[in-house]
Amino acid sequence: MSLQVTIPNEWEKLAPVNIGITAGIETTKVAPQWIEKSFLMDKILTISEFSKSVYANTVYDAVDNQTGESLQYKVQTPIDYIHYPVLKKKPKNMKLDLQTNFNFLTVAQISPRKNAEQLILAFINQFRDNEDVGLIVKGNLTKNSLVDRRMAHRAFKQIVEKAGDKKCKVYLLHGYLSEEEMAGLYTHPKIKAIVSATHGEGYGLPLFEASYYGLPVVATDWSGHLDFLCMPQKQKNGKEKTKHMFAKISYTLRPVPKEAHWENVIVPDSMWAYPEEGSIKMNLDEVYKDHGRFKKRATQLQKWVCKNFDESKIYQQYVDHIYSVAEEKGILEKKEWMDDLLSVSLV
Repeated sequence: MSLQVTIPNEWEKLAPVNIGITAGIETTKVAPQWIEKSFLMDKILTISEFSKSVYANTVYDAVDNQTGESLQYKVQTPIDYIHYPVLKKKPKNMKLDLQTNFNFLTVAQISPRKNAEQLILAFINQFRDNEDVGLIVKGNLTKNSLVDRRMAHRAFKQIVEKAGDKKCKVYLLHGYLSEEEMAGLYTHPKIKAIVSATHGEGYGLPLFEASYYGLPVVATDWSGHLDFLCMPQKQKNGKEKTKHMFAKISYTLRPVPKEAHWENVIVPDSMWAYPEEGSIKMNLDEVYKDHGRFKKRATQLQKWVCKNFDESKIYQQYVDHIYSVAEEKGILEKKEWMDDLLSVSLV
């Protein structure tokens, strides 16, 4: 059996049984090559309900070369999703030179896909005259090298200068941080919320990490992060209703711009979310003015996430999926692994 954790373009038939595992779905469509490669897999596992839905429901019109018959070209391989697990670490004290007491954090590449520029400009426009509010941009362009730091600083400076004079602060934090240092950011007493104006996420790992450390979240109301930022709540009538536990940024779905196309990954006829600037500003302002309400909501979400995305539960799901495929393909009898299931671990 092979477990191939990568973008589907790179999947190959390497063993009698092959499982493709992928996360990178940020738009409304996957590339035709992803459908072609899916036929080589016996099972596909992705990271969120959103990613599964996009992969499973992408359809292209095609023609059978032998019969000339029109047909719909889509995934036939069984597909499911398994979330990331909660991996809490002991926070490391981050000695940040912050001149502001109320700070938002964003963790994003300074690139079109993560929409950092719109977020930075919206933040400045909202808090231009407030000298006690800051935005920390934990970001880079492509890597965490010194060369990237200089280039990222230049790009960052150009964005900030577009906004003109301001009293609020915008900080650039560049470079590799350990999981303990990231935990230190999420729990820093002067960092009050994490914000993302993303166009789309297969999952949104920084938002997930922030949620299990109890940090309030402001994010675009679309794509993979809704799996863990919305939780079921019982109503008075006993029925469950899904409730947004974050400050949700409104958006419209429109085609991905040409500069963001990525050959065989982000295709020209796909769409993603365009956050509304007014909604970004309004949500930032609400979290600033009524932080206690959002902190209470974040604490509720933290408890639910830590319980339902527990490491042992998530790894058990991987074990169950992998062995069920092995059983189905007849390469493993159930008794062979049931007795030893507790000794199996995935890293």
